Amino acid sequence: MAVVLAIDAGTTSVRTIAVNEGGAVVDSAQQEFTQHFPRPGLVEHDAVEIWEAVAGTLAEVRGRLDEAGTSIAAVGITNQRETIVAWSADTGLPLQRAIVWQDRRTTSRCEALQDQGHLGMVRQTTGLVLDPYFSASKIEWLLTDGEADADASLRLGTIDSWLLWNLTGGRVHATEPSNASRTMLLDLATAAWSEEMCSLFGVPVSSLPEVRPSSGRFGMTCDGGPLQPGTPVSGIAGDQQAALFGQACFEAGEAKNTYGTGSFLLANMGSELPDPVDGLLTTVAWTLADGGPVTYALEGSIFATGASIQWLRDGLGIIDSAAEVGSLAASVDDAGGVYLVPAFAGLGSPWWDPRARGTIVGLTRGSGRAHLARAAVEAMAFQTRDVIEAVGRGGGPAITGLRVDGGASVMDLLLEFQADLLDIPVTRSSVQETTALGAAWLAGLGEGVWSSTGELADLWQADTTFSPSVGNRRAVEEAYGRWLVAIERSLTWEQAG
Repeated sequence: MAVVLAIDAGTTSVRTIAVNEGGAVVDSAQQEFTQHFPRPGLVEHDAVEIWEAVAGTLAEVRGRLDEAGTSIAAVGITNQRETIVAWSADTGLPLQRAIVWQDRRTTSRCEALQDQGHLGMVRQTTGLVLDPYFSASKIEWLLTDGEADADASLRLGTIDSWLLWNLTGGRVHATEPSNASRTMLLDLATAAWSEEMCSLFGVPVSSLPEVRPSSGRFGMTCDGGPLQPGTPVSGIAGDQQAALFGQACFEAGEAKNTYGTGSFLLANMGSELPDPVDGLLTTVAWTLADGGPVTYALEGSIFATGASIQWLRDGLGIIDSAAEVGSLAASVDDAGGVYLVPAFAGLGSPWWDPRARGTIVGLTRGSGRAHLARAAVEAMAFQTRDVIEAVGRGGGPAITGLRVDGGASVMDLLLEFQADLLDIPVTRSSVQETTALGAAWLAGLGEGVWSSTGELADLWQADTTFSPSVGNRRAVEEAYGRWLVAIERSLTWEQAG
């Protein structure tokens, strides 16, 4: 029986998983890679190290599959979005380190473009906001202040394009709409590169990858690589859109939230391009065939959720491992009036304030490690409600339930509080690797392993559903009101003084 492999190239590590025809994960391998912080606000990756981690995990899984006599039907890719790589087609090597989605070096440039009146065009064309989070200003920086020259050999792409290039031996330079829609260079209405946006940022269209459907054959693996030559690469999606697909949110109004380094809530909006919604991003979820309809989504991008747990571990040293935070937070009945706003790199949706900074309020002499841990956990849920509130203001389909995944979703405490805060059921998927699962499903759909999204929906399984507590609304609403006060204290902090 054949399996489908999925490469999940995240922000801090790479994972390869193998999925069988029943939708079960039957093998996996993971490898971390280095985070580079040259100066405050700058975050970079070595794209070669990322490729080497991908090749290593692919080879590890392939070795076990070969021993078991299991063949590989297709490969899918999902990846950290917005992170940009510039490389030479002549050498196949990066021109400098990749600029990561968390990087804030172009904050002033984005503010200048907004002051010049470009925000309306950006919102209408791309569905995004003028924020250094997205790829376009990063590319502009590479071309003006970095090591990239706009010559015939220049290749630009998000991590999916870089991996596809390497998997196919430099034969294919392509991407798909979910990743392309995060660059601030794609016209959402046409799902093609916008000449107007490329001109605004000085990006040569000839250096950008071809935009193809998310599901379908992109190319074949090359000789000398980690996989058997001729293995089809047949599905690609940005990590959060892949998670939406892996959560089987195929109908308008269905939504998921992934609690990772950041949290990303996506709500399926169907095939009609929605109008811009204040505080949210409009993005492409996927396209499944040439000439087929585009599925759109509204997204709330929260920059720091799991990152705040890492900070408790690495910055403050109040826990030894991230796994400890749940039990520590559960050791107290509440956060004792403590609120943690984890605006370490500014705030994303729905605030979009790159100059916001992390804030802790409500400390007393009675505040301890457990209260701070609980405040960090509750901040994940508070930020998710911020986004759900914005979706509701957009006038789209009502969200009546939320499917969740990601590392922090193992905490029952978080999901119980999330259900209370949203007043809707919150369902944890039985498969935590929904991002990689979505990429595998897209690739398998492209190669006929699965016949339709209906078949895939039947494969999806819930683990646990958390329902809102009865009679808890007043306390929850009071806590949320105090959270909004804490948010106000963090806004535009960098400009203070």
